[in-house]
Amino acid sequence: MTHRILIVDDDLHIREVIRVSLRKAGMTVVEARDGKEALTRFAADRPDLIILDIGMPEFDGLDVCREVRKSSDVPILFLSARDEEIDRVLGLEIGGDDYVTKPFSPRELVARVNVILRRTTVRTLDARTNAALSQGGLSVDPEQHVAEFAGTPLRLTAIEFGILRAFLTRPTVVFSRDQIMSAAYQLNIQVSDRTIDSHIRNIRAKLAAVNCDNVIETIHGVGFKLGRCEPQA
Repeated sequence: MTHRILIVDDDLHIREVIRVSLRKAGMTVVEARDGKEALTRFAADRPDLIILDIGMPEFDGLDVCREVRKSSDVPILFLSARDEEIDRVLGLEIGGDDYVTKPFSPRELVARVNVILRRTTVRTLDARTNAALSQGGLSVDPEQHVAEFAGTPLRLTAIEFGILRAFLTRPTVVFSRDQIMSAAYQLNIQVSDRTIDSHIRNIRAKLAAVNCDNVIETIHGVGFKLGRCEPQA
């Protein structure tokens, strides 16, 4: 999954260094030059993480963080030219997730971004792992280990159930075969792409049998994505 990162800094050179590093790491970047523009970009682009400079004129990074935290728990990594404990403590107390002091290593910054994103993804998935999930007429209840389409039970194997649950947990995401394997096989078992394809084929057949055709889309060269299947009237 490609992550969208909002960079907020009044220094063009700093933004450029971070932009190049994040793009090399496969991330999408949006930018803001000051605090007010940051809030506008945040509302419009809904980034997965904000890299936020503290020391900006007028509306600084701490002000931006306070505003963002009124409506969102998006991860925030603070940047500052000062290495004062009060800045670090205040930034983290009002809702920051990490703190990097200028000058910084672009490689370290990207590493910290990746750590925060992984931690956030795990936290989100953990919160949704045992929740009932649905899209269109398709639903799964992990606690009861029940999968249905329009009220008709689906007779899935444990592996097939795990794959379908992963799709419904993140219904807009294109899953690679490696991601599907990690979601379905709880132990560190390595299986071939052919095995994953076989599971997908079986799930499709069982869905088709209850009039839910072609809901799992093949994204060539990438993996698979869950579409939407509505019950027939």
